[in-house]
Amino acid sequence: MAANPNPALPEPSGVRTFVRALRHRNFRLYFSGQCVSLVGTWIQQIAMGWTVYQLTHSGLLLGVVGFAGQLPVFLVAPLAGVLVDRHSRHRILLTTQSLAMLHALALASLAFSNHLNVWNIIALNVLAGINIAVDLPTRQSFLVEMVGNGPDLQNAVALNSLTVNGSRMLGPAIAGLLLAAVTPAVCFLVNGLSFIAVLAALLAMNLHPHERRVNEGKRAHHELLEGIRYAFAFLPIRTLLMLVALMSLAGMSYSVLMPIFAAEIFHGGAHTLGFLMVAPGVGALAAALYLVSRKTILGSGNRIAIGAVAFGAGLAVFSVSRWLPLSFAALMVAGWGIIVQLALCNTILQTIVDDDKRGRVMSLYTMAFMGFAPFGSMLMGALSSRFGAPQAVFCGGVACVVGGLYFATRLPALRPFIVPIYRRKGIIPELARGLQAAAECTRSPED
Repeated sequence: MAANPNPALPEPSGVRTFVRALRHRNFRLYFSGQCVSLVGTWIQQIAMGWTVYQLTHSGLLLGVVGFAGQLPVFLVAPLAGVLVDRHSRHRILLTTQSLAMLHALALASLAFSNHLNVWNIIALNVLAGINIAVDLPTRQSFLVEMVGNGPDLQNAVALNSLTVNGSRMLGPAIAGLLLAAVTPAVCFLVNGLSFIAVLAALLAMNLHPHERRVNEGKRAHHELLEGIRYAFAFLPIRTLLMLVALMSLAGMSYSVLMPIFAAEIFHGGAHTLGFLMVAPGVGALAAALYLVSRKTILGSGNRIAIGAVAFGAGLAVFSVSRWLPLSFAALMVAGWGIIVQLALCNTILQTIVDDDKRGRVMSLYTMAFMGFAPFGSMLMGALSSRFGAPQAVFCGGVACVVGGLYFATRLPALRPFIVPIYRRKGIIPELARGLQAAAECTRSPED
């Protein structure tokens, strides 16, 4: 069922191949709901960072707020993977998205009543982090239920990245305008209302009855350990997760320091922050468009390495730039690189993982992607307080470049593990035909 939810769909041609995952009705609904909701999410993120900086003028406390929202992902995501493999992903998403709406409305209520301070922001971020720890692996695993794990999966992942990064470009721009005209409370309220779209989309879906994916007799901790052993015993999964974790720890947390760059390096205000946050969104959107145009997963390993190096190099250039146009360009390169790397890692993992362990492996991906970010946020905050924000971001960029180069050296060792899976799933049918032809040529006439 998961492999091909709509077997009667015709193969797309021409321009339609770029959006072929939209042939699936459920994915169309999901895509449209996310287009609205994620814009609100980015508006809230920018408003929250600006609010914390205006309240504290502290790089360290910016890191603490990021840490509070991301640490629960590190702690809860692996257990969430067991939940995802056991229960209906559709129902879990309805729950997590409803809770995210309540979180945004709570922030708006506190802000409107002038009771918002850094400590209740931290407390609400902890609760939001627990919710995200369940929501993200569920969303990743739910893609397969909507489009299958065949040729449309890579396109669905790319379109999902397109949605995320289109909103990443649009959301900060709207946030900058709103913060210049109204209070952050309005930004939080806008995000809360945006969840109506995604909840309506989820409720409108037609889905097959949920089938239990794991043995009911197993205890949760046994299933958790089973998933961890499975992921780390298989070299490609382990290597991909380690690369994602490095990018998260050393590079992704640069965003918590953006208010400092906007205010102290470029001597601007909320509009400068919005401008800087749009830059990686532009690059990420370009990356998503590039990924949508790709028709095959083949060659993804080299592109992952290129993406990681581009991300790190972009951050390093941004950290030393004092010219706003160059900084914008460097952040565009960084945004392009990280999305190419993350989206292709996601696609390969979704392709090679066993269906009954998908939720647990994607929860480990979530932990690597977001769970290591709190430690990166604290590290960036501490380095910023000690040496300055530019030096902290430069060190993170260099670490990402080194990680990408190391991953490139590991590709020859990974291919023998991945090629048989691709051949079995028909991703490289030309190789399968070639091997069959070679086998027939080696047979003697008497066989």
